[in-house]
Amino acid sequence: MKTPVIGLTAGDPAGVGPELLAAALRHCPKGVVLECIGNTSSLDSGKPSREGSLSALTALEEAARRAISGELAAVVTGPVSKKHLHTAGFSFPGQTEFFAARARVEDFAMLLTGGPLTVALVTAHVPLREVASMLTTSEIVRVGTLLADFLRRRGIAAPRIAVAGLNPHAGEEGDLGDEEVRLIAPAIPQLTLANPGVSFTGPFSPDTVFWRASHGEFDAVLCMYHDQGLIPLKLLGFHDGVNVTLGLPFVRTSPDHGTAYEIAGTGKARPDSFLSAIRLAADLITGAAS
Repeated sequence: MKTPVIGLTAGDPAGVGPELLAAALRHCPKGVVLECIGNTSSLDSGKPSREGSLSALTALEEAARRAISGELAAVVTGPVSKKHLHTAGFSFPGQTEFFAARARVEDFAMLLTGGPLTVALVTAHVPLREVASMLTTSEIVRVGTLLADFLRRRGIAAPRIAVAGLNPHAGEEGDLGDEEVRLIAPAIPQLTLANPGVSFTGPFSPDTVFWRASHGEFDAVLCMYHDQGLIPLKLLGFHDGVNVTLGLPFVRTSPDHGTAYEIAGTGKARPDSFLSAIRLAADLITGAAS
């Protein structure tokens, strides 16, 4: 059988991506081949430009095209600046939405895993003020099902998933918000019915559920919005956090950090998260358990 290929993009050439990619190439996991996509050289470190954003966008387009055609089994993307990409004509909130659109997938979600936590996001790259209006029971069920599938793919036969509330103290039975009663709690029996063998419980107060998950009570937390999941994830797994796009016909991961323009070219950036993203992509395409 042909050895599966993982395509790597460096992200914004003015950020830390190129130097981290160079370090990552020295640690190829067994059973896969690593191949760089697009320009992987640094460009004016710390000084983002339209030229650099166009270079990053070109690499993304090539990576998506080749993954969709089956040439690549997985794509690991370096960090980009969404703000600067938008000036170059990028019309998506982030790389997650870009790959889903190119693959013509509507059933997708953003997941992050690192340290003792795995979190999936019901809403992702949207302003906080819009989160409550975007939450629906059906969306919670949809993303929770994708999360359960991911955990099984990582070798967890009977996943235990905690569902986080939206409001302080998970709404205090409606006193601090009614989304838990009206939207989140009704999703839990639907998730249980749709995913036999998976335990879904909650909604739990967001100020305690991540501590419980980090101590082994749950395998993952289903979160209602971006920072609800990413703040504890980065607190406990900053250097090995990995972003995964669920629902694609190919594996896509990325390091869970930004361009870090302020340290680009100084040699201070650590490649741990990039390496973790490559290892997880390799595990997912070769069937290795976590």
